[in-house]
Amino acid sequence: MPKIEQQILELLAKPEYKPVKAVPLAKLLKVPKKNLPAFREALDALVESGAVFATRNGLLRATPPHGFVTGVIKKAAGGFGFLIQHAETAQFKEDIYIAPKNLGNALTGDEAIVKLLKGKGRDGDRVRGRVEQILQRATNAFVGTYFESGGRSYVQVDGTNFSDPIFVGDPGAKGAQPDDKIVFEMVRFPSHFRQGEGVITEVLGARGAPGVDTAAVIHEYGLPDAFPEDVLEEARIQAQQFDESELGDRVDLTGETIVTIDPKTARDFDDAISLSRSDDGHWHLGVHIADVSHFVQPGTRLDQEAQQRSTSVYLPDRVLPMIPEVISNSLASLQQGKVRFTKSAMIEFSPEGMPIHVELKNTAIKVVRRFAYEQVLPIIFHPEEHKSRAPARVRDLLARMYELAMLLRARRFARGALELSMPETKIVLGKDGEVIGAKSVEHDASHQIIEEFMLAANIAVADKLAEKGIAFLRRVHDAPDEAKLKSFGEFVTSLGFELKQYQSKSHVQDLLNAVRDQPLMRAVNYALLRSMKQAVYSPDELGHYALSEENYCHFTSPIRRYPDLTIHRIVDRLIKGDKRHEDALELVALGQHCSFNERRAEQAERELIKVKLLTYLSDQIGLEFDAVITGVQKFGFFCQGLELPAEGLVHISTLAEDFYDYEQESHRIVGRRSGQEYRLGGTVRVVVTHVDVDRRELNFRVLATTTNSSATKNSSAKKKQSKKRQPPTQSSKPSAKKAGKQPRKKSNKKKAAASREKAKRKKKAKKQMTAPKKGAHKKRSSAGGKPSKRRRNKRGGA
Repeated sequence: MPKIEQQILELLAKPEYKPVKAVPLAKLLKVPKKNLPAFREALDALVESGAVFATRNGLLRATPPHGFVTGVIKKAAGGFGFLIQHAETAQFKEDIYIAPKNLGNALTGDEAIVKLLKGKGRDGDRVRGRVEQILQRATNAFVGTYFESGGRSYVQVDGTNFSDPIFVGDPGAKGAQPDDKIVFEMVRFPSHFRQGEGVITEVLGARGAPGVDTAAVIHEYGLPDAFPEDVLEEARIQAQQFDESELGDRVDLTGETIVTIDPKTARDFDDAISLSRSDDGHWHLGVHIADVSHFVQPGTRLDQEAQQRSTSVYLPDRVLPMIPEVISNSLASLQQGKVRFTKSAMIEFSPEGMPIHVELKNTAIKVVRRFAYEQVLPIIFHPEEHKSRAPARVRDLLARMYELAMLLRARRFARGALELSMPETKIVLGKDGEVIGAKSVEHDASHQIIEEFMLAANIAVADKLAEKGIAFLRRVHDAPDEAKLKSFGEFVTSLGFELKQYQSKSHVQDLLNAVRDQPLMRAVNYALLRSMKQAVYSPDELGHYALSEENYCHFTSPIRRYPDLTIHRIVDRLIKGDKRHEDALELVALGQHCSFNERRAEQAERELIKVKLLTYLSDQIGLEFDAVITGVQKFGFFCQGLELPAEGLVHISTLAEDFYDYEQESHRIVGRRSGQEYRLGGTVRVVVTHVDVDRRELNFRVLATTTNSSATKNSSAKKKQSKKRQPPTQSSKPSAKKAGKQPRKKSNKKKAAASREKAKRKKKAKKQMTAPKKGAHKKRSSAGGKPSKRRRNKRGGA
């Protein structure tokens, strides 16, 4: 082993070593500047071999010895948990189960070392472990409701992570009053052996007061809110220095016909489109993206803060921007009639929509017209009726945009891209941030135009960088596990559909097209979504499964996504002939950091929607509505309202009196006696029976099955099969009839005794089947539904 590798391992093995990133590690080892390339190479080799691994924040650690694994804890409401292994050092395909007694005080999101346990537990063959060490806490700050008891003060933490209140010292700290929402720092985490203890850091306000729910979620997820003053000062200096007339070496496109198409409420416009067609029929598309890299230079406080945030967070009633608004909503935003600096991807397509040539340029543009989505299609389809709303050159541009976008869309699906149809409902808020209704989110051809052009630009830029051999932060979507795809194939077959090759994306897309707008559309789309992996940021060349592309990156939204900003900097160096490259290890760490913050932002958005919906429903007990089944478990199923996007639990004990078998492969529970089934994607009529805002719980009871998804070719066979099953309490011995003997007739007394005994067994069996472990049914009890599409995800956000 090379000397430098040995030195790295020795340092990481020291008890006093505190994990650091690559650059500080080199300083700790006193690596001379001339030897930094060798140090990088050695560190990359150690990471590649698995001897060293980087945490999600890029901190470097030695890989634990044999019999130990590292990863992130995911705790269930039932008290048990799982270790989700780091992909780089994963030893098992499945997550590692951790029993409540072996979890210690680990919480969801904590990074931990887990010792593998030998032998089988009560769970059978599942891989089991015990938390040995918490490497990094997800957070030490928590939010809850303050109360006083016996001259002491406590906080009942929101959610189900902590069943017991946390002691927070003497009453009245920070002016807290009973029933206030407060933020506190955990000084000592609770365990089976001792009480938790914390200290109040901030009082948010009275529980239920306007804005308190939003502030609580911001603190709960550790979201950055107000910008530090030095960051704001840098932004103000950039605003003062910006001179739109000094174009430098930028290509002047201010005379071109360029438009933006955005949501009606948008304030940060980061993409604009131009499109012409030459005499040979070729299309010349310009995708012009706000040049945030001009204002946010590497190493500045603006850059450090943007990297730390790595994404804007779009909450229902607030936006937490990645970059101060003087830049994001003003200087960089592509406002109508203003000269703005842009990075432009100029793409030439054949008449059939095949990309032929790509040029990347630093440009200056002036948007001639800003459109909201709702305004576009009427002009495209009825141009003569809208002469007063848009000049001829703009109307012609929109018509060309529509024609090319539909060509690109058809070619994309022909290449094997997938598109899931997931109807989305958005909540409508009142002036105090309270829910006053909901509305369907439209995704029509006007959205598809922008979506196709953003995808085309992202692909073109990624292909160009890959062609040049440049390392960059890709947007990767790894292929699903074979077993999950096979399970999906079996599921759709059980619905009565034919899927010849579940590995074929074109066959899968044909199926999605066949079920669009059909009763079983949701069932098929939900099942496919569950079989897929999540897209992440990484320099690894894993491709993008859903888009069917080898190279893909995010280039089109640098105002709100830090990975896009890094791509702009690489493009700038490429344009200027600067041959500096990104450090591979730092790209890995940055990808993990940005992926983590992206998930955190999504979770916070869903959590706040959930809180607002629960608050709305807290005085609506007895409300009835139609809902779609979004998940099925042994203990019941989860469903989300069709008109109001609240997701809650229907516990199996509330269903009609019957024995219900859980069929994991077909995502359903089936009544043995009645044959009644509740399947993923089916619709039911439910009534609200229980709401707990602080614990994030919502429970329903079924009133009727409005769409029985068992109405397929295989339904009758399945029902017959279900009736043949024997209850678990019945003897496993063969009956007299099966053994070739005639059963004896019972006397009336014996009949009565047998009947009573049978009733006892039935009652006992039902209790065993319907009662999950304490708290297990709360695992996904919620009101937020499945992850909604992120705001403006149509902009190449796959």
